[in-house]
Amino acid sequence: MPTASGAASEAPARGQGGAPWYGGTTGQLPPPWDVPQAGPQLWGHPYPANPAARLRPPVRAAAIAACLVLGLGLLGGAAAGSWLTGGGEDQPAAGEAFHEAGDLWHSLPVDRIFPRTVRGEGAGPGGADRIWTRVAVAPDSTCKGAFDPLLAKALSPAGCKRLLRATYVDATSSSLTTVGLVITKADAGRMRALRHRFTSEDLGERGDLMPRPYAAKGTAAAGFGDAQRASWVVRVLTDVPAVVYAVTGFADARKVPDPQPAQEAAAAGATSAPGQAGLGHDARGLADRIERGFRKAAAAATEAPS
Repeated sequence: MPTASGAASEAPARGQGGAPWYGGTTGQLPPPWDVPQAGPQLWGHPYPANPAARLRPPVRAAAIAACLVLGLGLLGGAAAGSWLTGGGEDQPAAGEAFHEAGDLWHSLPVDRIFPRTVRGEGAGPGGADRIWTRVAVAPDSTCKGAFDPLLAKALSPAGCKRLLRATYVDATSSSLTTVGLVITKADAGRMRALRHRFTSEDLGERGDLMPRPYAAKGTAAAGFGDAQRASWVVRVLTDVPAVVYAVTGFADARKVPDPQPAQEAAAAGATSAPGQAGLGHDARGLADRIERGFRKAAAAATEAPS
């Protein structure tokens, strides 16, 4: 595992029974998707054994031409139907894809969900580029004790199948960001309802609903506790059963008396300490990229042949 300046090496994230939650050792490439066996041979079948069944050459040529015209017409009609309906029967239904995404976490390498290095082009203040380096990965866990009570209560309608977390340091070693994925037990309808509540009631902006950081002993994030939280973002996803969040703080472990949600801290002209330090941009930028990566992995998994 890579380390930040002065940070101890990460320990491999372990799941229940000591098994890695990501399905392999750190740095292992994702397992290849199953490759389907070749289908039945459709071309080159012999002529019928009965010679009387063979057509004379002129008739045979005309018949072949007619078959080609008919076949092209059928293929064209099938393709048009596929375009109109959005795909054939072999494509997974929305419900199936949603369900598969919820089981994806334990088959992906940790580096696929939380890359060792995350680049944020234009993600910083004024469109500056950002680079974040992973310093710690938490063992996969339940959500018990992982959130402040009010946030835990707000998320409870979705249930918690598994919680995945990692902490990053920025390129200047001045800020820390914990980013997490709550893999929920909810179906698509419940996720939409939870998303509606979070957006309509501005729950993601409330200071009493801040996520907690992951402070790993022996790393640059060892002093990243609740009092150091400076800016945050919480997003309820609806195309996959997940909640993504990020919370930032200063790497020198200073306490922050007035934390700000990322939307405010990243606004133009923000004069608060989190705003001027770009901590709102860090929270928003890392959440964006981890969310994007998980969605991409989920799409690849559901589109892969089985």
